[in-house]
Amino acid sequence: MKPYLLIVEDEAALVELLRYNFEKEGFRVTSAADGEAALVAVAEAKPDLVVLDWMLPHVSGLEVARQLRRKSETRDIPIIMLTARGEETDRIRGLEVGADDYVAKPFSPSELVARVRAVLRRSKPSTAQDLLTFGDLVMDLSAHRVLRSGRPIHLGPTEFRLLRFLLERPGRVYSREQLLDAVWGRDIYVEPRTVDVHIRRLRKAINSPGDSDLIRTVRSAGYALDENVDA
Repeated sequence: MKPYLLIVEDEAALVELLRYNFEKEGFRVTSAADGEAALVAVAEAKPDLVVLDWMLPHVSGLEVARQLRRKSETRDIPIIMLTARGEETDRIRGLEVGADDYVAKPFSPSELVARVRAVLRRSKPSTAQDLLTFGDLVMDLSAHRVLRSGRPIHLGPTEFRLLRFLLERPGRVYSREQLLDAVWGRDIYVEPRTVDVHIRRLRKAINSPGDSDLIRTVRSAGYALDENVDA
């Protein structure tokens, strides 16, 4: 069965944009324009995940999250906060009330779709498909295959693990040390510059002439999977 998604957002144009992108990716989508309507919608049909705007009429997104977490029948619903608030203190508040992830506006719809899939995989493995997607890049975990625009991509084992880690956390910047711990393991000593070598191999494999570079290099910080990049 397709994952069932509730989008709680009062900007009608954004709702339609998100509805289009999620339905295209195989989700069932419903929406609510304010906090009160969101709570009613959840009571009527429990969603697999809620994309919840922070600033809402009547009942704020934070209060909706609090109420969902208070009730035993809704406390396990994954929540992704969607908001223009980008300060660290605001992100912490959102996570403290029970949000599973936090996406600040502006964002790319493909990033949000990838974040939703990642949260679903962690919280409800049975509802998530064995596919990781970002833009036109698709990783099929069950078949151990990678495609870009339908074109097969051939990766070595390390590049496959590295790409999987980045696909599960799009938009987030990771240092070389964090990537080493996650992909190579904490108990294995590898030079941090080794990450650069494998990132170059990964870039070469997934980027053909004319393709956008999906891997962003952040000077003195690390790497991220990001659709809107200047390589």
